[in-house]
Amino acid sequence: MAIVSPNSTTTSGGRESAISAINWGPVIAGAVAATILSIMLMILGAGLGLTIVSPWSTAGTVATTVAISAFIWLVVVQAISAGVGGYLTGRLRTRWTSVHNDEVYFRDTAHGFLSWALATLLAITVASSAISSIVSGGASAVGSVASGAATAAGGAAAVAANNGEMSNMDPNGYFLDTLFRAPETAAPNAATADPAQVRGEASRILARSALNGEVAAGDRTYLAQMISRESGITQQEAEARIDQVVAETKQAAETAKQAADTARKGAITASLLIFATLLIGAFVASWAAAFGGRHRDEFEIKHPYNS
Repeated sequence: MAIVSPNSTTTSGGRESAISAINWGPVIAGAVAATILSIMLMILGAGLGLTIVSPWSTAGTVATTVAISAFIWLVVVQAISAGVGGYLTGRLRTRWTSVHNDEVYFRDTAHGFLSWALATLLAITVASSAISSIVSGGASAVGSVASGAATAAGGAAAVAANNGEMSNMDPNGYFLDTLFRAPETAAPNAATADPAQVRGEASRILARSALNGEVAAGDRTYLAQMISRESGITQQEAEARIDQVVAETKQAAETAKQAADTARKGAITASLLIFATLLIGAFVASWAAAFGGRHRDEFEIKHPYNS
């Protein structure tokens, strides 16, 4: 024999109720409460330093500790806010009559889940607005700095043009400077070629070598001759400079690759942690709504009238 809630009946082939099974009022109320509470807790966590993203780099045990602390705090935030919102949703809904206990439990659970989903959307909207404001403010600041830098660069370019000099904006400019840097004991520069043309050709050789992973033997000999002629050092010293610069560029590329891989792994970890916390929040909100709905029905049974 099926167990039904008080004042409920089990019918077969009865007419469909004209009243919707969803009470949006309690759902919205619970979602608003959960959103406000989660924002307050996140602000509290930021004040306590329990943030999952930090502008300062950490490593080893410190990074692990920060990640674990942030995850625990996010779970706490989701559990408390979703639990309170779900309980309010279940407690504030109207009592369903002529509905089986199993259906009451399902509806309360669904109301809790809807409350959590709406609260999550509200929280994401608020967070997106805050992030957009921060980004736009930062972009304005960067734009101001860039404008000032452009003005200064324009002035410097004008001075360089008046002096008959050419600014080298090549990404390999620093390495090229090290290649053509003359030692203190070197003889005066006896170069006859245009410096801009020499550096441009050397830059193309380095770019080609970077794509191939190594400097070809012919390019290495030719580049060493150019360096020797322009800087006044011997060809052997020039070849040593080439080997040093190539090694430094490879190390810089490897460091950048490792940094990108670390950032990728960090993004994956953060995504999994956020997904886990959201899943916990959905479960807690659904359970709390069913718990609150059961309390509401039990109280109505014990106190049918407000005396």
